[in-house]
Amino acid sequence: MTSKEFTHSLDALTPALKPFALKLTKDLEEANDLMQETLLKAFVNREKFTMGTNLKAWLYTIMKNTFITNYQRMMKRGTFVDTTDNQHFLNTGIGITQNEAHQNFAIKDMEDAIENLTDTYKIPFMMHFSGFKYFEISERLEIPIGTVKNRIHIARKKLKSQLQAYDRSN
Repeated sequence: MTSKEFTHSLDALTPALKPFALKLTKDLEEANDLMQETLLKAFVNREKFTMGTNLKAWLYTIMKNTFITNYQRMMKRGTFVDTTDNQHFLNTGIGITQNEAHQNFAIKDMEDAIENLTDTYKIPFMMHFSGFKYFEISERLEIPIGTVKNRIHIARKKLKSQLQAYDRSN
């Protein structure tokens, strides 16, 4: 398929992508950005598209993966932008704390509790905490997905037990 034919095919499918982009982002401007990024990636990687396969499904996959990647970057940055008219920045680490002593003790205790876990439980737990999905942890550690889920569950139980003093529900 020539570049011109590929571009024509992309143009024909663009209206079908818009609702999916809106569903993912729930914001018109972000949806337009996501569509533009998706179409750019598709065009740049057009040689990877296999003729005779479903171009629409390929574009949906690119869009979904782009959205997930962008979301994970935002989560790692720890900043969320409120899309209301006020444009508040949430979770940026800027805030007023009355007394940080209790918070510092809690953080230190959490770090110690995590450090006390054996690597068998600590590594999958920290990977999941960092944003990895169960299947990604399973692939990287080369263990079954059920084992990953079990180890993360056990790590949470151990941490909850060690950090019981900070449980606000009691």
